Amino acid sequence: MRTVAVFSEADRGSLHVRQADEAFCVGPGPVARSYLNIPNVISTALITGCDAVHPGYGFLAENARFAEICADHGLTFIGPKPSVIAAMGDKATAKRVMHDAGVATTPGTDILASIDEARKAAKKIGYPVLLKATAGGGGKGMRTVENEHDLDRAFSSATAEAEASFKDGRLYMEKLIIDPRHIEVQVLADSFGNVVHLGERDCSVQKPSHQKLIEEAPAPNLSQKARNALHDMAVRACKHVGYSNAGTLEFLVSGDQVFFMEMNTRIQVEHPVTEMVYSIDLVKEQIRIASGETLGYTQRDLAARGHAIECRINAEDSSNNFAPQAGTLADVVFPGGPGIRVDTHVYAGATIPPYYDSMLAKIVAFGETRDAAIARMERALRETVVDGVNTTIGQCLEILAHPRFREGRYDIGFLPSLLKARV
Repeated sequence: MRTVAVFSEADRGSLHVRQADEAFCVGPGPVARSYLNIPNVISTALITGCDAVHPGYGFLAENARFAEICADHGLTFIGPKPSVIAAMGDKATAKRVMHDAGVATTPGTDILASIDEARKAAKKIGYPVLLKATAGGGGKGMRTVENEHDLDRAFSSATAEAEASFKDGRLYMEKLIIDPRHIEVQVLADSFGNVVHLGERDCSVQKPSHQKLIEEAPAPNLSQKARNALHDMAVRACKHVGYSNAGTLEFLVSGDQVFFMEMNTRIQVEHPVTEMVYSIDLVKEQIRIASGETLGYTQRDLAARGHAIECRINAEDSSNNFAPQAGTLADVVFPGGPGIRVDTHVYAGATIPPYYDSMLAKIVAFGETRDAAIARMERALRETVVDGVNTTIGQCLEILAHPRFREGRYDIGFLPSLLKARV
């Protein structure tokens, strides 16, 4: 299959531009004028004779209107149907749909029409609460509110961030479950009603902004009761909404209790850890499904083997609240060897612009056991060289060495508490 990449002026030197068969600029650096510019993206696909569009991780990946426009122009959108994207992309609507499917959800609201409505809802639900962007993802437009005095400011800032990130400032509210684990289930579904899960990933190592830093599969120290509930709910939910292609259902887990949080109707940044333990190329499966093929296997054919861990290497200053860094990379050396995978778009001499997510690379380590995967990851991180910007390599090494991580006894409060103790 020949590939056509799109890029902004700021990403002209990105590695994906060099590796694609063809590459075309869709606008200047700001996302609204390039990667979110639907006419430019569609025009590029038509001019180059593409017959399908893979939307990637973000930007237009969960945009139902974009999927509709692709279909209107005879382009196959590699993802679920627009109606499903719309239902699941609106987080408040998704919770209602999941409730109808018999999937447990956290107590919360529909879309909040005003700050007055938010005040009433918070009083009814009980503090602390979580404000979330209905079109959200990646921790954008999300705020923890401990008491009524913080609500107005949190509502205003979350709305502004959601509007800037997704062009949709609407929020909803849910009860904040104190220090749960954030665990997600990978699913694949074809257009013939066949649905399978590919186990779960633990994504609980998160920055105070709720953005993930380290993920692993399978989740350590998870009870069989919770694991069975996660897998069962994920498959049941997909069948209920008529889902097709790859997707991820995210849950909060507290002991044996499992609560649906949201569904991402796209491939996830952390999908490589699932690929490593299941030996399945998820993007290849996406293309096969979009081409009209059946899965060709059942749940009984799938079994996880070993353990995989992913560390996100971000251009951030972890000592300064993970402030994003921009600049030119003077030197870059990534690790190799058995059980190591590196996904990246950078190289020595690459320029890191200020417009986009700060992730430079994902380093994934596989081992027959969790201890082996941790040891491999530590070696890989120590071999990695990224000069020119501050990175999260040191923070990842600190986390991997911590007793709570070693024992698999961490939750979403783990990294914030580690940072707080350091001050």
